[in-house]
Amino acid sequence: MDDVRAVMDAVGSSRAALLGVSEGGPMCSLFAATYPERTVALMMIGSYARRLWAPDYPWGPTDAQREAFYLQIERDWGGPLGIEERAPSRATDPAFRDWWAHYLRQGASPGAALALTKMNAEVDVREILPLVRVPTLILHRTGDRCLKVEEGRYVAARIPNARFVEQPGNDRLPFVGDQEALLTEIERFLTSSASSAGEEGALATVLSLHSHAASGPSSQATLLVTSIARQHRGELSSAGGSPPIVTFDGPARAIRAGLAMVSALSASGVPTSGGLHISECVRRNGHVEGVAVDVANAIARHGAPEELLVSRTVKDLVAGASFRFVELG
Repeated sequence: MDDVRAVMDAVGSSRAALLGVSEGGPMCSLFAATYPERTVALMMIGSYARRLWAPDYPWGPTDAQREAFYLQIERDWGGPLGIEERAPSRATDPAFRDWWAHYLRQGASPGAALALTKMNAEVDVREILPLVRVPTLILHRTGDRCLKVEEGRYVAARIPNARFVEQPGNDRLPFVGDQEALLTEIERFLTSSASSAGEEGALATVLSLHSHAASGPSSQATLLVTSIARQHRGELSSAGGSPPIVTFDGPARAIRAGLAMVSALSASGVPTSGGLHISECVRRNGHVEGVAVDVANAIARHGAPEELLVSRTVKDLVAGASFRFVELG
């Protein structure tokens, strides 16, 4: 999300339509929910809400199947890996097989490919999809062998008022098969969608700080929280309030700030625990309201001094950020 925003800022784009293919879909949906005022529309091609199998998400690969794919990457990266599943209509074309192998080698080293694949396996945006409030188009080919068409239907059903278009074909790659059909739907959608500036509510990661001290937060503690929040692009929404609430536009940044805050406050003589949750919030007169605040407050109260507790939703959105979590039930 930081990369998308940085590019938009660099070229002077205040609002943009986002198109996410495969794992690009979850990232774009998270951006649209976090920055509705900067998102004209959201589109996904052959995407998903969760990468791995779960009892309530039966279309993803199991852990064992994913491990087998990791071994394939280690063994076969640089050759036409996965072409039969991703481009079956061109899988026997020698020229295309050579091109696909070259494409993979140019895209990543074997180690980087494995790391990225493992990172993407952790993605789960199921709780975020209902918070997307921008015009949305979901495109999926019926015979997709990698990401089942049911996954596209699931994503469309979870996003309010999303439009789902199922197209014939079994090619995974959008630049293989009937590309014109995809482009026609995208053009039709973008030229007919209402250009909304986004609703008042937006996705945010909320940090609640719970003091275990006998007295309330001091002015020194407030200054400490404010300073750390500013370093991580956080916004203190209830300065001097109890408990202090800080909002962030990214969960990984919120975790780093939360760890720094509970550590610094406890070291200064104010034993503090923190709680993090991500959901839709509404900002009124400088204060943040919403279920994310209530949940973060409840989580923070369960923590011991210098402990930062996060909800499962937060954990599912920081794949690849090198955090280690302990399950508390």
